[in-house]
Amino acid sequence: MVTQQIPVVVLSGFLGSGKTTLLNHLLRSARGTRIGVMVNDFGDIGIDAMTVAGQVGSTVSLGNGCLCCAVDASELDEYLEVLTRPEARLDVIVIEASGLAEPQELVRMVLASENERVVYGGLVQVVDAAEFARTRAAHPETDRHLALADLVVLNKVDRVGEDELDAVHEAVSRLAGTAAVVRAAHGRVDPELLFDRVVPEGEIEGQMSIEDLLHGDDDAHDHPHAAYETLSLASGTALHPRRLMEFLDSRPEGLYRIKGFLDFGAADPANRYAVHAVGRFLRFYPEPWAPGQERLTQLVLIGSGIDGDALRKELDGCRVNGPQDAPDEHSMWGVLRYVQEQESDPQQSDPDEPGRPADQD
Repeated sequence: MVTQQIPVVVLSGFLGSGKTTLLNHLLRSARGTRIGVMVNDFGDIGIDAMTVAGQVGSTVSLGNGCLCCAVDASELDEYLEVLTRPEARLDVIVIEASGLAEPQELVRMVLASENERVVYGGLVQVVDAAEFARTRAAHPETDRHLALADLVVLNKVDRVGEDELDAVHEAVSRLAGTAAVVRAAHGRVDPELLFDRVVPEGEIEGQMSIEDLLHGDDDAHDHPHAAYETLSLASGTALHPRRLMEFLDSRPEGLYRIKGFLDFGAADPANRYAVHAVGRFLRFYPEPWAPGQERLTQLVLIGSGIDGDALRKELDGCRVNGPQDAPDEHSMWGVLRYVQEQESDPQQSDPDEPGRPADQD
């Protein structure tokens, strides 16, 4: 069986953008999810124990199953080792970067970690909507940071008028490229955007049938409070690996997360494949089908500003359409390039495109 890996999310943004407020919101909204926090910024985290600790090398329990560490960036791997010990039983780790940190370096460190218990969970860039123009003028590196992000939280939207907000959103979206951009006030984003709520094994919340996915009511997926959409797929028809990889390689702007399990049918009848995608990062985890286990594909797609109808059609086109459509012997090659065991190849990934083979740019 596949060893469960812990997503490591990098949370960055310039001083005053609202990173700590967002982090506090995540901790308050954990609902049973055990969060490990690594703080590389000594702002006022709303946690008494952390405020008292307030120094590099401190580790405290937050009382709700979560842990918090104050660390120097050079100690990142050391503390990943501490937080990923089985006895900590953490579900996700969030690294809050210093407001003047270089997020690309933190991402590189996570990707370069030799800790087999962690997986990259994405770079979340927090932007102050009210101060965006001034921040960008004072810190030209803003453009580069946004281009690296997997998810952008446009924060403090309650402090600007509608026309100004639309203009800032358009500018941020242009700089962020394919990253999802969601609006927030006081850092209040749905934690599901960053990490999974703890649910029983095998359960995917909001699961729908393939018919619902292809012909369902779009209003059922509307989340205006968070400005993102969720599409779910449950299908007893195997997917064609080559066509699925074409879909994943060209996934549209705003499609931030993909998670679930895949049945490739005759292309690999012995295994089902867990899939984990965040931004441009992609990884598959094969594991044997359990005896008597129902062979289903179960997927959840989360994004902002995504075209649900187009995604439904593309996913429908990934299904195997009868014996004449059976995958050939080479069809799994694209999938296997993203299986963890093969990522030790130095040609496998480009640090600026996390999880993506360099020759696919």
